[in-house]
Amino acid sequence: MKHFISMQQLSGETINHILKEAESIRKSPITINKQLFAANLFFEPSTRTKMSFEVAQKKLGLEMLDLHTEASSLVKGESLYDTSKTFEAIGADVLIVRHPSDYWIDEIEEEGQLRIPVINAGSGKEEHPTQCMLDLLTMYQEFGNVKRRKVVIAGDIKHSRVARSNALALEKLGADVFLSAAPGFEDDSLHFPYITMDEAVEIADVVMLLRIQHERHIHKAETFDYLSLYGLTMERAAKMKKHAIIMHPAPINRGVEIDTKLVESKQSRIFKQMENGVYVRMAILMHVLKEWGIINENEINKRQALNII
Repeated sequence: MKHFISMQQLSGETINHILKEAESIRKSPITINKQLFAANLFFEPSTRTKMSFEVAQKKLGLEMLDLHTEASSLVKGESLYDTSKTFEAIGADVLIVRHPSDYWIDEIEEEGQLRIPVINAGSGKEEHPTQCMLDLLTMYQEFGNVKRRKVVIAGDIKHSRVARSNALALEKLGADVFLSAAPGFEDDSLHFPYITMDEAVEIADVVMLLRIQHERHIHKAETFDYLSLYGLTMERAAKMKKHAIIMHPAPINRGVEIDTKLVESKQSRIFKQMENGVYVRMAILMHVLKEWGIINENEINKRQALNII
């Protein structure tokens, strides 16, 4: 598949190639010497993912087409496929889609054939591959690779597309993956072992926390005493390995899944993840545009890395 939809479709070789490209872009910025249009179709609220894609697009020199759902033909009943075909018809070269449906890509593929690449910016509870890639880049910067690293994903596993993408990709790359969740927040479709947070902090090289996704619960989830029972407290963090890092895809429920003092602690890489999101999304955009033959190496301008003392 030439679309960037799921971590399951990517080989370890492809993942590593994109991560290397992202790190190269971080050190030596690039631009595309060709007018191209990127359409951002966000059907769910987003801060980090949407803004990160927009910064990535601007850095590459792409023109942006933003869909405002409340002022579009979607309110008249237009399908996602027809909206996508409309953007293709008016000149979009790549679509970035976030949608509450778990399987929105199926609608696009069943209805017909798009002639431009699609990047999944979040699909319901199923996948968030670009978030996974920036998480992997953050871990690679820290450890070189993730092979045999113990990664604990903790929180609302049942409703987290981040958990699914990361768990499956990390296993593919040779990491030891563990899950930790409050009762009712487990996902039985994931085959990884569950451990308590007290066990997690003792063994983990990476503690990846997830927020409680109230918007996906049928009934409002109970958060009373969640931090003390299931979250990363100051006391638990004190038991982590010295080299271990704390990660979180955000937005953060401070004082719920993590003590607010830990968000910007020395072991936290939360804001580093956000920074890496720009480089990773630049690399992913480059990857799909090259795969579809929309750009070639002669249309890429590379700038020398800045030497800052």
